[in-house]
Amino acid sequence: MQAQDPSQIAHLLAELRLEHRDLDAAIEQLSRSIGSDELQITRMKKRKLLLKDAIARLESKLIPDLDA
Repeated sequence: MQAQDPSQIAHLLAELRLEHRDLDAAIEQLSRSIGSDELQITRMKKRKLLLKDAIARLESKLIPDLDA
């Protein structure tokens, strides 16, 4: 789904930020546990980076273009 409306973009940004924050907490908790699954932690970190990139792309869509 391509969100073009600023309100849709803002809503999607909120969802992605929440997922990013939840992943951060899950990674932290899993890292602290003894015998944690390193592969799962690596996958979660990769997903977190993908979310960060998606958030940055959406934030740049909200910035108005300035004609020089």
